[in-house]
Parts: sequence; C-alpha cells; structure tokens
Amino acid sequence: MIHLTPELILQAYAIGVFPMAESRDDPELFFIDPKNRGVLPLDRFHVPRSLLKTIRKGQFELRCNTDFRGVLAGCAESTDGRRDTWINDEIIRLFLEFHRMGLAHSVETWQEDRLVGGLYGLALGSAFFGESMFSRATDASKLALVDLVVRLRMGGFTLLDTQFVTSHLTRFGTIEIPRDLYKQQLAEAIIRPADFPTGSMRAHYPAFLQSITQTS
Repeated sequence: MIHLTPELILQAYAIGVFPMAESRDDPELFFIDPKNRGVLPLDRFHVPRSLLKTIRKGQFELRCNTDFRGVLAGCAESTDGRRDTWINDEIIRLFLEFHRMGLAHSVETWQEDRLVGGLYGLALGSAFFGESMFSRATDASKLALVDLVVRLRMGGFTLLDTQFVTSHLTRFGTIEIPRDLYKQQLAEAIIRPADFPTGSMRAHYPAFLQSITQTS
C-alpha cells in the first residue's frame, strides 16, 4: 500500500480528485474523479423558510475550529440512516494534519456546551472542499452549512465543492456541473487568494440573510 502524504493529497485536490475509503474499517483509500460534480454557488445560496425561523430563535451557538477532532468523529460515526461511512483512520489522520497546517476547518453547532452537529472541509486558494457533515439535533448540520457559507462569502471564496448532489444539499441551491466546467472553475479558484474567517459570524447574519432574501 502506497503511503499517502498530505502533500500528495493536496495535489490531488488541486486537480479535482479527492480520496475516499470503501468503508470505515477499510484501511485503504481510492481516488474519485466524478463525471459530474456538485457545487453550491455562493451567490445563489438559498435558506429554507423553516430554517430561517430556527436561525432567528438563536437556540444554537456556531463555532469554528474549537473541536475539529470531534467533528471528524461525528462525521465518521454510524447512525440509523447511515450504517457505514467512507471516513476511515487514514482520512482522519490526513485531515488532522491538514487542520494542523491551517488548511482544514470545522464549523460546529453547539447546544448547551454539547457538540450536536457540524461539518468539515479543506480550503485551497478561494476553493473550499466540503467533505462531510453530521447532526445529533434537528437542523444542526444545516445551521453549520449556513454559517460556512457566511464565512466563505466574508473570506472571498469563489467555489464551494460539495462533491456530490443530494436532496439535502439541493434545498440550499446545490447544482451539478460537468467535470470539465468544474475543473475550469477550480483552476481559477485555486490561484485566487482567500481568507477563512474563524471568529463568530453572528454579527454578519442579518446582512447576509437580507442579501439572500433579496436575491431569492
């Protein structure tokens, strides 16, 4: 088995290829280069009406990078609706290293000091590769996605790669584009600088929600 270094994995992401495992217990990784790619256009992000109500209630706290390992564990755990995942020990090892390098980030949903949901991904240039999300409370992962989009827009990101399209992501505006178009957008995003904000985004929510309401 080839030893995969963080540098090799970063090169793969930069050309539009990403790693996965067959299952949580499979020690090996394989690389995916889908014919069609899921992307969430940041200028066309949509928040469902029911989720807007949850945001305005303010029952959850959104944090960034305070428990990256906990988010990885949450995304890797089995649930009633997902008995197995593609996140194995090798993915966890690599992304802990990316986090140490300042390239991988977690957005976390907390309720009464308990981690109840979140997501993580990798930032290269102005591209963000969303890897996985999890939820232990209603709307927890959805709130993390909204918070992520606020951060990406504030930080000057131009591409949010969701890898695949799901019914969950479609509700927020995710679309599927051909591989060639994706790689063109990726090449442009990789060379463009961006800054991933790690502080609280709560103060930016009103203006953000107003902007997407006006454009929806």
